[in-house]
Order: sequence, then C-alpha cells, then structure tokens
Amino acid sequence: MTLQELFQRIGQNPDFLFFYFFMIPLTALLISIFGKNEGHLSPWKYVYSVLIYLVSIPGIFAVALNIYFFLFQKGDVMQTDVYMQILPILVLVVTIWLIRRNVDLKLIPGFDTLSGLWLMLFATMTLMFFLDRTRIMVFTYLPFQYLLGIFAALFILIYLGWRRFTK
Repeated sequence: MTLQELFQRIGQNPDFLFFYFFMIPLTALLISIFGKNEGHLSPWKYVYSVLIYLVSIPGIFAVALNIYFFLFQKGDVMQTDVYMQILPILVLVVTIWLIRRNVDLKLIPGFDTLSGLWLMLFATMTLMFFLDRTRIMVFTYLPFQYLLGIFAALFILIYLGWRRFTK
C-alpha cells in the first residue's frame, strides 16, 4: 500500500479521522475546564503531554507533506487534500492553543523535545529547499558512503545548532 492509496482510503472513509481529530481538542477543552489552574500538576500535565504528542505527530507529518508537495513537487493548491493536509494542522493549532490557556507549555513534559523536532524539521526542509533551488550539479568520484557521511555530519551540525539556539 502506498501513501497515495492510504490517503484515498482515508478520504473515502473519514469517520475515524474525524473522530480522532475531534476527540483530542475536546479532551483538551474538558481537561482545561475540570483542571482549571491545575494544569502544571501531576495528572494533568501528563495528559496534556499525551494529547500534544497525539496531535503533533500527524500535524508535523502534514506540515512536512505540504512543504514537500508545494515546494518540491510544485503541486496545485486546488488539489490539496483537506482531510490529510489541512485538518491535522488546524487541530494541532487549536489543541495547543487550548492547552496553553490553562498551563505554560514549558511545564509540559517532553514539549521542549517536540519543539526542537519542529525546529529541526523546519531547518532541514529549508536547507533542502535552498539546495534544490540552487541547481548545483556536482560530479565527483567520492564513494557513496562518503556522501552519506557528509550528509550525516551536516544533519548533526543542524541538530547541534538548533539545540544550542533553542536553549
């Protein structure tokens, strides 16, 4: 099964997707009502952490998919899949906004790691976009494993730079 086939199946039967993306912000809203001004305490902050991860993984995937689709594939905006490319991002923003109303996000366990992942993904996609647009052709006699090593070193440099930048 390819990603396109998966997206088509989800588009044909979006009930589970709607339920999933409806329940996460609803749960965040209910927790913010029942745990008013207690979001930094033990049971609530872990529930918030789980909710943020449940919404961030599809949201980050949707952002990466949109960046790839629009920048590298030069896709048409009118062909955007609302269920898979827009809904996860909207639910991500709404859920984090609801959680942020009740608790400072710095107090949520694992949120700093997740925000570092967002920044690293953005930096990598930006670097890939600039490398794609420069149209640099390199003819080299380097073995492929050396090129992989260079790529890994650049990725580690980006990671360390973002880590130092965010702290």
